[in-house]
Amino acid sequence: MRSIWNGAISFGLVSIPIKLVNATESHSISFRQFHTEDGGRIRYRKFCELEEREVSSAEIGKGYEDADGTIIPITDDDLTRLPIPTARTIEIVAFVPADRIDPLHMDSAYYLAASGAPAAKPYTLLREALKRSNKVAIAKFALRGRERLGMLRVVEDAIAMHGLLWPDEVRAPEGVAPDTKVTVNDKELDLADALMDTLGEVDMEDLHDEYREALEQVIAAKSAGEAPPETPEPATGGKVLDLMAALEKSVRAAQESRGGEAAETEEAEVRHLPAARKSARAQPKETGGKKSTSTAKKTAASGSSSARKSTAKSAQGAKKTAETKSTTKKTAAKTTTARKTAAKKTAARKHSA
Repeated sequence: MRSIWNGAISFGLVSIPIKLVNATESHSISFRQFHTEDGGRIRYRKFCELEEREVSSAEIGKGYEDADGTIIPITDDDLTRLPIPTARTIEIVAFVPADRIDPLHMDSAYYLAASGAPAAKPYTLLREALKRSNKVAIAKFALRGRERLGMLRVVEDAIAMHGLLWPDEVRAPEGVAPDTKVTVNDKELDLADALMDTLGEVDMEDLHDEYREALEQVIAAKSAGEAPPETPEPATGGKVLDLMAALEKSVRAAQESRGGEAAETEEAEVRHLPAARKSARAQPKETGGKKSTSTAKKTAASGSSSARKSTAKSAQGAKKTAETKSTTKKTAAKTTTARKTAAKKTAARKHSA
């Protein structure tokens, strides 16, 4: 991979020569502008206002426009000699736990490649130190005319650096959250939990850009003189206004798409909560709270309840059987006594005769 920046990592008194390489690449399909009447290419030309002529890239410099309109030229040599330590150095300033870095601050990603054999030892030292500490390094570096903030972490056997936005570049989420008071009940949270569990996890390697693939199909069809593929009709399920109905329908659809038994979800997912728990959650549910009910707990409770009911039914059946046997024995005993009494009376009458 081609390097875009050469410098060194400053790790205390240790200096590690490195090359900066882009860790990502764009697969977006680019378009050209053309004249629709004759198909001619539309180009943007660089034009000098004073001489009123087109100029080449070699004649173009960069500069800062002052308040009065004066241009102050700034050369590449000026930028490389800036009076800061990060002009050609990635200066590590701290080591912090990875969860301290908000993803909102993350920008471009790069790989840091060791530059030459002498860099192998200190490069490996820094990599293994980051691994063992379970921390990331916070660093400063200068790239493309400005000083930036970066985060160094280990990716397989390489050190990667994520550009970070400065704290004052991240806007606060003011006016973004709903300004109306909303109460989320436990049933809705239970169904949301069930929907998340049903959707489950995903292997990132299985995800792909369907928009780019569809665009490639359109380009291929038009290139071959064929009609582009038609857009599939979206599923018309009707507008669902009830949040509970929408959640239940989503759970069923997710289970059907993953080969589950959608018919068995209604009772399992919409279960009444104990009275004590309902009173404890009378206030609106906060976003950062724990899940109200876990599917595993519900299943265990359901299984335990079924087992108790089954045991109670078995006990009642045994009791009835025992009572029936006792009644039968009593009836048989009475019948035997009655037969013996009748036989004695008959014998006495015969003796008298």
